[in-house]
Amino acid sequence: MTTLDMLNRRVLLGATAGLAAVGVAAAQNPAHPLTAGRLIPTARRFHSAAVERAIAEVQAHLGVDGTRGRLGALFANCFPNTLDTTVEVGEIDGKPDTFVVTGDIPAMWLRDSSAQVHPYIPLATDDPGLARLLAGVINRQTSQILLDPYANAFNRGPTGSPHQTDETEMRPELWERKWELDSLCYPIRLAHDYWRATGDTVPFDDAWRRAGRLSVETMKVQQRKDGPGPYSNKRETSWSPDMVPGQGWGNPIRPTGLIASLFRPSDDAAMFLFLVPSNMFAVVSLRQLATMHEALFNDAAFAAECRALADEVDAALMAHARVRHPARGWVWAYEVDGYGNALFMDDANAPSLISAPYFGYGAADEPTYAATRGLILSDDNPYFHKGVSAEGVGSPHTPGRRVWPIAITMRALTSRDDEEILTALRMLVATDAGTGFMHEAFDVDDPMQFSRPWFAWANTLFGELVLTLYRTRPDLLLRV
Repeated sequence: MTTLDMLNRRVLLGATAGLAAVGVAAAQNPAHPLTAGRLIPTARRFHSAAVERAIAEVQAHLGVDGTRGRLGALFANCFPNTLDTTVEVGEIDGKPDTFVVTGDIPAMWLRDSSAQVHPYIPLATDDPGLARLLAGVINRQTSQILLDPYANAFNRGPTGSPHQTDETEMRPELWERKWELDSLCYPIRLAHDYWRATGDTVPFDDAWRRAGRLSVETMKVQQRKDGPGPYSNKRETSWSPDMVPGQGWGNPIRPTGLIASLFRPSDDAAMFLFLVPSNMFAVVSLRQLATMHEALFNDAAFAAECRALADEVDAALMAHARVRHPARGWVWAYEVDGYGNALFMDDANAPSLISAPYFGYGAADEPTYAATRGLILSDDNPYFHKGVSAEGVGSPHTPGRRVWPIAITMRALTSRDDEEILTALRMLVATDAGTGFMHEAFDVDDPMQFSRPWFAWANTLFGELVLTLYRTRPDLLLRV
């Protein structure tokens, strides 16, 4: 019996224990929706006929038996999870408005909300209601960026948050105010891909244009060519990843053309402020923003400004972030500081180094990326863990030998190797702890030990992987 067969058997036997763990979370939070699989139709927050058709097609393809059947059942639970449990759809001033919580945290992250709904974009052309929901996310994000481009997470209204005492320019509309470069990139990606898929231009009004300009202005300020700029953040806490070095300004950097990010996509403070995956993402996003302003507004001047910044960041990445590792040769560092210091690791949260081709930066067969991928998926990465149940990338955000389903999913989404993709799928099926959903992180030796039973981003991204394979490599799914 293989290790994976043993794990499958153990997870089936432990399904009751896994559901019991979710039941504990539900008891602690009566509004918790993940007590026993997908919500019944009348309890769901949003219904999409296009999403339901996709679920039916994939399940019919996979059947109901064995690992394939379990994969189909997981897909049916996970892919619609954002729509089922996290969206609040309405209108503001006659325009669609959609607030999207992450799951068990009642706030809207610019990053998470974009990632949660992005996999639905290809289905929006056949579902006007779904398209309106996506337009509502774009509208809501526009207002959030205009409120504060340095904030990462927002409340539904001016209700305050547990982080209201942070030493930064907090407002009651903010859940927290962590400057994360990717928080401005994700909304651009969502807007660009929505526009490309649907042709809808209504969300891209004067407010959206102002938010785009403010995003670019903020990125330029955070190149820190003329000092640190207006942003700093201090928090009184015993949780060290929330503590920004340098009295809230970050460790010293030498200006290089890269954009500083005081926090990572994990919401942990950066060690060296030039976070490489987020700068890669910025290159792609700035070029997307340029394309939209040319096509929609004939704004050649702002498009040129966006492209010039993208080109500057891209050149700085090549000059400062591509470094020689003693065992791996030329690789991408995770963070650099402009003084020659570099951090060799990858984090489970995206953007990550392994996810660069997924976001459109470079190709999977490019030599530096290939060498970096080899580093990431080995013990040369201090946050790569391999155990009896699974292997994958974890994060300082979840200490111990814990890997993230998001990282396993992203590994498959960026792989060209059939066996690697199949192994990732089998690990995801076998490590849900019998709950029928993905989680934030789980122990590589005991998947029953997991965090965040209601984490919509992980669920929807897993659904994107399965749907992508169904549409591009259906025969591969049948080998799971």
